[in-house]
This record gives sequence, C-alpha cells and structure tokens, in this order.
Amino acid sequence: MVLALGAATLLVAGGARSQGPSIPQTPPDTVVDLTYEAPVDVDTAGLPGPKQPIFYRHDIHAGQYRMQCRYCHAYVDQSASPGLPSIASCMGCHLIVGTGNPEVQKLREAFASNTPIEWVEVHRVSQFVKFPHMRHVVNGELDCKECHGQINRMPQVYRHASLKMGWCVDCHVTKEYKDEPGRPVTSDCSACHY
Repeated sequence: MVLALGAATLLVAGGARSQGPSIPQTPPDTVVDLTYEAPVDVDTAGLPGPKQPIFYRHDIHAGQYRMQCRYCHAYVDQSASPGLPSIASCMGCHLIVGTGNPEVQKLREAFASNTPIEWVEVHRVSQFVKFPHMRHVVNGELDCKECHGQINRMPQVYRHASLKMGWCVDCHVTKEYKDEPGRPVTSDCSACHY
C-alpha cells in the first residue's frame, strides 16, 4: 500500500519512474494551463473515435493531471512503436485512486485476473508504410500533437489527421530538421516504403 501511494504521489507530481526512460519535465519557459478541468460526465455515445474496452480518459490523465505522453508511451523515442503501459503501471495509482469509478474497476478486474486489455488501435497506418516513431520524435523533431491532435483535450482518442500519404508528404516537404535549418526532411519514397 505504501509503495502504491508513493507511485501515485510520484505520478501526480510529475516525477520520473525508477525504471525505463526518464520522463521529460515541462520546460520552465512553457506556459502550462493549470486551470483545465476535464468534464466529469461525458456522453460516450456521441464521441468520435473507436470505443475502447475501458473508457480511458486522456483529457483527465494528460489534460487535467498533465501526465507526459512518454510516461505511458515510454518507447516512442526508442522504437518504431510507442508502446502501451502495462496494467501494473496503471495500477501504481489505481490501487488507491478512482476505486469507485466503474472504468477503473474494469482495470482492477483485468489486473486481478491477469487478463490483457485488448485496446483498439486508433492511429494505424497502412501495412506497406513503415512509420518509426523514434525517427519522428527524437531530439524534439515533432511534438506528439502535430500528428495526434490535442490528446490532452480528448475524452476518447480519435484520429486527428488522415495519416494518408499526401498528409505525410506535405509534412516532409515543408519541414526542416531542427538541428540543420535549411535541410528539408526527405521526400524519398524509400524513407517510408522499405
């Protein structure tokens, strides 16, 4: 119980985990909206995006509590896939937080029965496209919201951008590498189709 309380305190305070990559902190010159409060009651029937097995509220976790994307998606700058948190990571807080919430109860039941949660993928690209996350986010080349939208304001995640070839090519021909101004990002077909 003390360990869970410590993990919950660490998470809410925005500290780093003891294992895995460090969690980037908000730069001191960044203006953070401390007044955002996610709505309590949300009509899930009218929300865009696929219905998930557990109604995970990004607007609460990433918006209201300002959890960094990389806390849950820890491998986004090291792997082609951003990764998803284990149920055990979620339970670091939810052993004690939100116990009366029916969605948290689903999480606790999955944890107790050692049953994986079968999340519905929202941001899938065609299987003939290679999209390595690490090449796009390393060194701060792209901010998550450029492709995923304002996740911190979405009660339920939906596809913000088309993720179609034209959308990607437009980005590649208009952006430059941050560490090499004037050098455009490649538009060579083999960069994505290999």
